[in-house]
Amino acid sequence: MAARTPGARTAGLETHPDLREMRARYDVAAERTVAQIVNGLIMLTGLYLAISPWVVGFRGRTDLAVNNLITGIALTILGAGLAAAFARTHGLTWVVPVIGIWTIIAPWVIYGSAVTRSMIWNNVVTGVVTVLFGAAAMAAMALRRK
Repeated sequence: MAARTPGARTAGLETHPDLREMRARYDVAAERTVAQIVNGLIMLTGLYLAISPWVVGFRGRTDLAVNNLITGIALTILGAGLAAAFARTHGLTWVVPVIGIWTIIAPWVIYGSAVTRSMIWNNVVTGVVTVLFGAAAMAAMALRRK
């Protein structure tokens, strides 16, 4: 392995010859109406997930309420990032379905069999919607590459 001299710069992604083309392609994809709608829906789903414990009424279930609040805020920020700077955040679209899957299983992971029907319905439906929107965001990029 060659020794680095102090102050020497290593070639990174910013020097890649196709970087401008990739960013331009992602900018075009982000400008499409479908991508903007999906990113906005991801953000709205995150907002709902954050407030859902108080909308549905997770009485005495503060652990799941805090989980939904934090997960919802993260999803909202991710959706806003995808909408505002898709060329820089496109690599994070895979996180949206992961958050959706976590939302689906969180009631059982956190409370086991002591979950209520309202908690289950809220998290499962919100999680499925999140997975679908995440898949749509990833599909928008896959279609654009062709």
